[in-house]
Amino acid sequence: MFASVDPVILARIQFAANITFHILFPTISISLAWVLLFFKLRYNKTGDESWMDAYRVWVKIFALTFALGVVSGITMSFQFGTNWPGYMETVGNIAGPLLAYEVLTAFFLEATFLGIMLFGMRRVSNRMHTIATLLVAGGTTLSAFWILALNSWMQTPAGFEMIDGRAHVTSWIEVIFNPSFPYRLVHMLLASGLTVAFLVAGISAYRWLRNDRSREVLHSMRTGVVLAAILIPLQIVAGDLHGLNTLHHQPAKIAAMEGIWKTEKGAPAVLFGLPNATTQSNDFEIAIPKLASIYLTHKVDGEIKGIDAFADRHPPVAPLFFAFRIMVGVGLLMLAASWVAAWQFRKRGAPAPWMARLLVAMTFSGWVALVAGWYVTEIGRQPYLVYGVLTTAQAASKVPATMIGSTLAMYLTLYAVLIVAYISVVFHLARKAGKSKDDSSQSVIPGQLRSAQ
Repeated sequence: MFASVDPVILARIQFAANITFHILFPTISISLAWVLLFFKLRYNKTGDESWMDAYRVWVKIFALTFALGVVSGITMSFQFGTNWPGYMETVGNIAGPLLAYEVLTAFFLEATFLGIMLFGMRRVSNRMHTIATLLVAGGTTLSAFWILALNSWMQTPAGFEMIDGRAHVTSWIEVIFNPSFPYRLVHMLLASGLTVAFLVAGISAYRWLRNDRSREVLHSMRTGVVLAAILIPLQIVAGDLHGLNTLHHQPAKIAAMEGIWKTEKGAPAVLFGLPNATTQSNDFEIAIPKLASIYLTHKVDGEIKGIDAFADRHPPVAPLFFAFRIMVGVGLLMLAASWVAAWQFRKRGAPAPWMARLLVAMTFSGWVALVAGWYVTEIGRQPYLVYGVLTTAQAASKVPATMIGSTLAMYLTLYAVLIVAYISVVFHLARKAGKSKDDSSQSVIPGQLRSAQ
């Protein structure tokens, strides 16, 4: 069945499947750790036990998420040796140390103090437990720092020289703080925050709709809504700056994202279209004249390079074109939902039933936007694995297509089962939390909604 398929294409699909599954969980654990710290600090300041109740619920979800992130990360790392040996052979002097730094400085920190977070509430002092939460939160962010340093270097390589076909570091500062790293790190951390904001708001709204009207649920839901309302405007600004950086360093990626086939001044913003690689145009195009040049170059007649400027050294247009629009579309929906929900909290102390249902529907919307954005980043680097240095074809192994195809089918089946299981367990924990407390002593009656804020 797979014998006639290009092994490189299958290897790319397999790695995409692995990274897609893996990235879902660190994205949550990075920011959820900081939300847990916020819950703990609020409890320390106010003495309100409902904040600690929120901590107890969400630390379980954090532990589940962390475990799946670790397991999927190990599986993904095998790909370097099985499908992409040319990657480590060529740039291992850079990738190897960065991955090692992540394990030594971040993963060990998270794994060690997570035990105290989970099992030390009654075994260590409250102060020590708070410090453990802080260290885990710091560890998750430090982990993102190192991983994104490597990924950004692959997008905009710097601080190295090639000797006998291998990359050797000339400046670790330039390697780590490469041209796209600050933009990519901020963009990713904000994406993580938004993913967690809607997860917390959605699960809390689910419990609210099931008549769990405790102060803990209200605190959690309001935290998620307010966090989303604050972060989404920042993400729009960060995304614009990241786009300008990408235009400078990876113009082919921008051309594919925008669906611009011909180099032109005053390029339009294509709202909708069906990219046609055969005709080098967009079928059924709906566009706003000159708008792309305005937001990409900040000039009405700014020149934007089209796909025609890059010969065969450009990524596939259709995947980037649609993934970019999915990311932006979900982002705009997040903006509208979070601001309306925040307004309802301000006016009436709780969301309207229809808004609570919308928040439940958007529980995992951050995943959708995140994966779409990640596809834009990674597919947009093609045909390179390390931009301008190493192509995907050069790094691929000689493993037969049938072998890659069989393991790909196994991965996809396993991941589908695990995703369903993860979501089911998260909602199960939400239902269990609602049943485990005495609602008569914890419920918030309508007249108390204002004071609960």
